[in-house]
Amino acid sequence: MAENKVNMTQVEALHVALQQSFSPDSSVRDPAEANIKQLKFVPGATQMLLHITEEKQVQYEVRQAAAIQLKNICRECWVERVSYLGIPLPSPDGATNPDGTPVKPTLLSEEDKVAVKAKLIECLLSEPDKSIRDLMAETVHCIAIHDFPDQWPELLPVLLQAIQLNADPAQALRVHNALLAMRKVCKRYEYKSREQRGPLNQIVMQSFPLLLPLAQRLSGPNEHSLEAAMMLKQILKIFWSSTQFYLPSGNNSDGTASSSPSPALANPDALEPWFEVLKAVLTKPLPEASTGLEPTGQPTTKDERNAWPWWKVKKWAAQIMTRLFSRYGIPNYAEEEVKEFAKYFSQNIAPSFLGPVCETLNLRPSGQFCTDRVVHLCLNFVDLAVELADTYKLLKPHMDFLLYKVCFPAMCLTEEDIEEFENDPHEFVHKQNSPLADFYDPRMSAITLVTSAVRYRGQDTMQPLLGFLTEILQRYNATDEANRNHIEKDCALLMFGSLSEILLKKKQYAGELEGLMVTSVFPDFNSPVGFLRCRACWMVQRFSEVQWSDDGTHLRNLIQLVLQRLSDPALPVQIEASKALRFLIEVEGADVALLPVLPQILNEYFRIMNEIGNDEVVAALQVIIDTFGEHIEPHAIALVTQLSGAFKNYVDAGEDDDDAAMAAAQCLECINTVLKGTCEHPELYKGMEPHLIPLVLQILGNDGEYLEYVEFALDTLTFLTYFPPVLSPQIWEAFPLLYSAFDAWAFDYMILMAPPLNNFISKDPRHFLTAAVDTPEGPVKYLDMIFSIVSKTVHEDRSSESEQRKALSLYMSVLHNCTGQVDNYLTVMNDITLGKLGQQVNAENPSTRHVIFQVIGSLLYYNPELELAELAKRGVTEQVFAQWIKEIDSMEGWLSQKMTVLGLLSILRLPTAVIPQNVGSMIPGIISAAVKLAAKMKEDAEKGQKEDDAAIEPEAGDDDDWEGFDENEDVTNPNDEAYMSALNKLTAGGDVSQFLLGDAWDDDFDDLEDDYHSPIDNVDELHFLNDVLKEAYQREPEVYQQVQGALPAETVAACQQLFAAVDAQRSQAGPAAS
Repeated sequence: MAENKVNMTQVEALHVALQQSFSPDSSVRDPAEANIKQLKFVPGATQMLLHITEEKQVQYEVRQAAAIQLKNICRECWVERVSYLGIPLPSPDGATNPDGTPVKPTLLSEEDKVAVKAKLIECLLSEPDKSIRDLMAETVHCIAIHDFPDQWPELLPVLLQAIQLNADPAQALRVHNALLAMRKVCKRYEYKSREQRGPLNQIVMQSFPLLLPLAQRLSGPNEHSLEAAMMLKQILKIFWSSTQFYLPSGNNSDGTASSSPSPALANPDALEPWFEVLKAVLTKPLPEASTGLEPTGQPTTKDERNAWPWWKVKKWAAQIMTRLFSRYGIPNYAEEEVKEFAKYFSQNIAPSFLGPVCETLNLRPSGQFCTDRVVHLCLNFVDLAVELADTYKLLKPHMDFLLYKVCFPAMCLTEEDIEEFENDPHEFVHKQNSPLADFYDPRMSAITLVTSAVRYRGQDTMQPLLGFLTEILQRYNATDEANRNHIEKDCALLMFGSLSEILLKKKQYAGELEGLMVTSVFPDFNSPVGFLRCRACWMVQRFSEVQWSDDGTHLRNLIQLVLQRLSDPALPVQIEASKALRFLIEVEGADVALLPVLPQILNEYFRIMNEIGNDEVVAALQVIIDTFGEHIEPHAIALVTQLSGAFKNYVDAGEDDDDAAMAAAQCLECINTVLKGTCEHPELYKGMEPHLIPLVLQILGNDGEYLEYVEFALDTLTFLTYFPPVLSPQIWEAFPLLYSAFDAWAFDYMILMAPPLNNFISKDPRHFLTAAVDTPEGPVKYLDMIFSIVSKTVHEDRSSESEQRKALSLYMSVLHNCTGQVDNYLTVMNDITLGKLGQQVNAENPSTRHVIFQVIGSLLYYNPELELAELAKRGVTEQVFAQWIKEIDSMEGWLSQKMTVLGLLSILRLPTAVIPQNVGSMIPGIISAAVKLAAKMKEDAEKGQKEDDAAIEPEAGDDDDWEGFDENEDVTNPNDEAYMSALNKLTAGGDVSQFLLGDAWDDDFDDLEDDYHSPIDNVDELHFLNDVLKEAYQREPEVYQQVQGALPAETVAACQQLFAAVDAQRSQAGPAAS
């Protein structure tokens, strides 16, 4: 039906354009690419692209290009795109209208949508090429996000109908592709909360009765084809998407997810057949191709084996087993509604998985192949099994096998590692420091398992393991150089080092660890074997806290050995030596050896940094700078020069070099450490500014090209604007860039922008008030930029309350620093502040209300007469003061308390004749509130001083005698319990994506108290209260005699005590304080 509507002339023209887009001739290629970019505006373009994609006779590259364009258009133009917060997003190409507003994205017509959905699935089901069918499946996913199930009810029945034909070998392709499409649809709901998983539950209820028999057949002993493996892989991926966070439940009559236990939970036996499938997959033999046994054709190269469908299937089986164990294997950690299922799983299923897992782990020790990923996942499973008593009892007889035959070989360097160490050291360093290694490298999972075994089951494993490792080291030392097993020794040291945290806590090993370092590590610093020199430096990082029993000679020798390795011929050794030094400098007595050679050390670090971008090297340099702060000053300008140059080099390395990007960020952090270390001598900043100001301007400019470094640049700018007594003209160039960045792309950095903006205002209020920047619309004053930032932040839905509070603090900066010069802006400030108060009056968290009262207090302190008039003309005076006084008891922060005292008492600076009558009647209440709060502040300050003077009790705790859990005990860990508790609360109702993003975690702290500075700091609230009340009494004694008569006796008594305290302070301070 849809096919008849396709204009074949237009299809041919599009076919030609797609062909020409591959032309090496730019005069042919550029117009073709321009035409392709306009496809989303052409009615029927999606149908034409689909027509080209499905034609098998068309050139492959053209079909692929058509599939890519189809996917992109469906993703961009199906519905209006919105952000995570529901805010419409601009067009992906960033196009704008003549007035500067974003162009509204073009959307596909309903006719095009219907036609695409009608034909897309059929095209996908019959597509044999992997790349093109993957693109089509992704297009299905893009559409299903918005249309399934309500606007695309036929999708699931069509897929199930295709899957039902699985008994016919001729239908294998269609079955596989239907499974592929179903996985894409399931993936849509993988991270959704229980309440949002209704469609997924429906898919499970309709498809699992069909998928299970198919999975059982495909995992059976007689299925060996690659098609079987590929179909089975998709089924397991569907199972993974459907179960990794929740076991599927039924649906209510309205289609929403039911809160009652799922059939699988009510009857755990329902999942037993799936568990049998997983075990069958994991135990399926995969013989070498040379044997001729089924399944035949296993590749011989490592990369090809990793991609072979049968190994992929095993990977998914192991991944599902491990995930199920982590969710349900430890009943103590399970959420309440799955406790019973968790008990069943831990007592029955987890132990039954151990056999297939250990059988898989035995492949390598028995000389057979197993992929790294499968080994990694199986080791993760065993690591969990160590914690559960039911599984540990089964593992215990096999721990020697697991530790010495599986983990130890997995931790050993391979020939490939050594080849890289010697011939591609940059790649070796990258792999050794990759944060992703925990997710795929069997070496990391082996280390984790060994550590868990010793930590939790130490009474069974520690002594035998230490004996095993010690024997390796003794054998190495007793063997002549030519026959030594260097790889075995390296691995033994790696195991020792991985256990350092446990061993260092046990007094019984203190002397042995010192001996280990002296006899087996010190000699390796001069070993001809590069990777052993590297391991020696790594061991220093792990055992820097060893207590040396001699006169300090060992420590001095160790420092010299590490310093020598900074200039080692092998780059990985240099890296580890530079990291080792950061640990040694914290050891008592190390500074004596290091200070005399500090300049040379710094030079070595910069040489290494010029060789490779490694964030840990820069972090080590940062520790050195921090530790030797007072000795860094002579080198500060040179340090900043080198660091800013290194930053530029790392940034120029390009976006694809993740290591360089991380090192660049670490350079900026290191620069800020230098600035922090020299802040007591801000005159040094003048020599640093020529290097730092261009760097800050580069990051803040360039339309967000350096977004990942903005946080560090803002910290640098805060240092440069806070400590120098006078701001240079060059640093002022950053002010309009801050505004432009905030307005265009750095809105989320409001909290970090406020401190430097506050510094600009307070350091030179006159320049701030007069300065402006030219724009196409005319000059814009810096003052107006501040007001624009506050207004936008407060009114934007995407602003957090924390960001809005920080923005409102800028009003205080202006009021406190520009006394008498911003009268015309009071109306705007009141409009925004009081409008926000109206929104927050009933909010459970009072933090934002307290900041609003800080601003109102600042307005009254700035000009009480004008501010009272602003409140009066809005008719909100009484409500504002009533709410304010009501809030006082809950105000904990000093800034809220101080601005309340100063603001309320500022009203008394006015003659009563000009105070509005309704405010005049509140004067006794205002005085009572201010006196009560001032007395509380005095009491808190005195109490805080006493607490600061009190000695801090050392933490108790010594697990020297503890050897782990008994075999009949499950492992308990408070940190794990806290994590699982948070995850289980999420499971009860919440979006996993919100959990991962940390949504709304920033509203539980008072975020202005620590970093707000202004002339108000020099105003003592007690002295202010004393002076204002006494002046008011002297100015109008009759009036205030009546006010005093209306005050409660306790307020009068508190007032006299505060007056006496102020008099005592002033008499102590002498005449200058009077």
